Amino acid sequence: MSEPIVVCKQLSKQYGDKKALSGISLSVPAGKIVGVLGPNGCGKSTLFRTITGLVQPDQGEIRVLGQTPGWRTNKDIAYLPDRARWYPFHTTLKAFEWGQSFLPGFDMAAARSFAEFMDIELDMRISGMSRGQEARVMLILCMARKVPLIILDEPFAGIDVISREAIISGIIDYLEEREQSILISTHDIQEVEGLFDYTIMMNKGQAIWTGDTEDLRAEYGSLHHVFRTLYKKEGIR
Repeated sequence: MSEPIVVCKQLSKQYGDKKALSGISLSVPAGKIVGVLGPNGCGKSTLFRTITGLVQPDQGEIRVLGQTPGWRTNKDIAYLPDRARWYPFHTTLKAFEWGQSFLPGFDMAAARSFAEFMDIELDMRISGMSRGQEARVMLILCMARKVPLIILDEPFAGIDVISREAIISGIIDYLEEREQSILISTHDIQEVEGLFDYTIMMNKGQAIWTGDTEDLRAEYGSLHHVFRTLYKKEGIR
């Protein structure tokens, strides 16, 4: 059995009076598509930034790919932050060329294939794109990288539901050919729940449930129902 891709032990992070992470402990299995779910402000984005080494924890321990997060691990992680934007004067192709020259593991053939699949024209400027089209370009820049770990923070924001379903199907097919792990945070649970092999439910900077998604469904039903049931117990409306 392969080593976990991420291990956190009593990880804490505080911004002023606000606790973003509050002693969270979890072990994320490798080779899975992992859903990180929870209400706004529960610590999902801070967890992702800590995994990438962009944020240093106040307490606790974190290991990513068997190492402390930082410059040594960054070459092996593709990270799409929430509300990511691209240079407006670039075309899609220019963005891909930048990715090929700068991002470790960037696969130009895969990027072009994704662009065709997602109906993104290579000669179109970012400034002329809709928010959804730009979101697809940003997603492609991450998905086209041959790295062990991909982290996507709200990657489907701004993408319409019909396109979302096709993109999710394409991601599943694409990852079946690669040994990669992918962490995804999203609020669009109903549309994407078929994507996840493993689920982490967060609240108030802690993991309140982690495990195989099928085990979660067997106990509670759909992930949407799980979300409502668990957070009702936690006192969230």
